[in-house]
Amino acid sequence: MAPKQPPIKMPDSGLPPAPALPPEITHFDQMPDAAFVRLPVVRLLFACSTSAVWRNSKAGHIPRPRKISENISAWNVGELRQALANRAPI
Repeated sequence: MAPKQPPIKMPDSGLPPAPALPPEITHFDQMPDAAFVRLPVVRLLFACSTSAVWRNSKAGHIPRPRKISENISAWNVGELRQALANRAPI
């Protein structure tokens, strides 16, 4: 029987641990089509920056957000699902 080797210790990268995904992302498939999500969720869904979300929204590649109040915009989950399904593969 071969001797057991100690586990390999990975060097510390010095970076903080990655933040957990928001529940809106982990439960996106269970959300009703009538629900709304905010910009951070849209950024994660389309894997792009804030400015790219607004630029693609203006160009019609991503659905336009709805104005919930003066300072709050949100995207409709059903429209986002449709845009993701119809998106051309990379």
